[in-house]
Amino acid sequence: MKRRDFLRNTALIGAGTSLGIPAIALSSCAGDKAKIYTPEELGMFSFAKEAPDGKPLKAALIGCGGRGTGGALEFLAAGPNLSIVALADVFPDRIDSCRKILKERRNNEVADANCFTGFDAFKKVLAMKEIDVVLLCTPQHFRPEHFKAAVEAGKHIFMEKPGAVDPIGVRTLLAAAKAATAKGLTVVTGTCSRHRRDTWEAYVQVKNGIIGELISATAHGHQGAMWFKNRRPEWSDMEYCLRNWFNINWLSGGLFTDQTVHFIDVATWFMGQHPVKAIGVGGRARRLIGDTYDYLSVDYHYGDSKRLFATGKQIDGCDGNFSVQILGAKGIVNFLWNNNVQITDYKGNTLWKYDYENSPLKNPYEQEHVHFVESIRLNKQVNQAEDLAYSTLITIMGRVAAYTGKVIKWDEIIASDLRYGPTEYKLGPLPDYHEGVVPIQGKEPKAMG
Repeated sequence: MKRRDFLRNTALIGAGTSLGIPAIALSSCAGDKAKIYTPEELGMFSFAKEAPDGKPLKAALIGCGGRGTGGALEFLAAGPNLSIVALADVFPDRIDSCRKILKERRNNEVADANCFTGFDAFKKVLAMKEIDVVLLCTPQHFRPEHFKAAVEAGKHIFMEKPGAVDPIGVRTLLAAAKAATAKGLTVVTGTCSRHRRDTWEAYVQVKNGIIGELISATAHGHQGAMWFKNRRPEWSDMEYCLRNWFNINWLSGGLFTDQTVHFIDVATWFMGQHPVKAIGVGGRARRLIGDTYDYLSVDYHYGDSKRLFATGKQIDGCDGNFSVQILGAKGIVNFLWNNNVQITDYKGNTLWKYDYENSPLKNPYEQEHVHFVESIRLNKQVNQAEDLAYSTLITIMGRVAAYTGKVIKWDEIIASDLRYGPTEYKLGPLPDYHEGVVPIQGKEPKAMG
């Protein structure tokens, strides 16, 4: 928020925290006898269309905006004996809208006594002993605190992507993820590509060597402008930011962290490692409100000369591009988000493609909730929080590289004390928020003579 150095040489909070991601072990030599992995060995989900029946699961929704309400509907549709029994949001109008939709579409009623407003509403929900499950769907600035509190309360958790907006938040996420594992809690995240059967089957093919040693990857998330709301006279700075959180850096982390994380997450999953440094560019061309960029481009370097090139854009009137490519020594995995996942060699010959006709996909936003409930009811723990933390940190690393024009290293960003947003939450002024002011790389050049 303030003009300041983005990075300082600070000690990593939480001694012993490991950030190593195990690399995918592949063999590219024809004579090698590499292990052949089964989908089960790799942790592939069952991809049942509906979760099994079981004891009733009572859920609370924290964050009742559009995505939260959508997530609540998807949870209710995941299987039998599921209900939303409590709601929490800063604003009463969001709770009213969410209650109405849940009643109309799923005949799910939430009692007046179980609807809580304010910045501390999440604490009141988590104190309810009858709650088994929480859905964390607020703007991601609040995600680390809410996740940590939900783990401490012993609840199973679905949380939307991304996991945080800054390194301090990521470290909180990582520590709480370990605690969730120790408690046997299920944590499923909104990185919905990890809940697509076509993506999973491609992953099995890659793990079993179909494209040989992995070389590099690309990840692109190009779309039109995000929604925004014109400021009303009665809104304080805080309310204005919350009502327009997609466009506010301290709440969303910008487009790379908020949206491009989907595609960077797939690339990170397949590459099986994190980059060691990043350099980026970006700017603001058409965005009308807020303080974030509307385009970004980042070149990530791995320690073994492999690369990930990632771009994001949110501008109307431009071509869209939701895609990931994983390049190996013997071929390419192409992910296009219109049900087109296939693997080809470098001459364009098809090595493998998903059979959409005989194995149609369930909407991944619905499938992730089936997997969530299935994990709980079958007592097969799933915890995706660490994966989300890694992918989120990679987007933060790229964003800071673009904001500063500097090479940002992994060890620097994870140890950074960078934090976005106020330290006290209340409806009122935000002196450190400056509408329309975005970071600008470098400095102005001097004229010759």
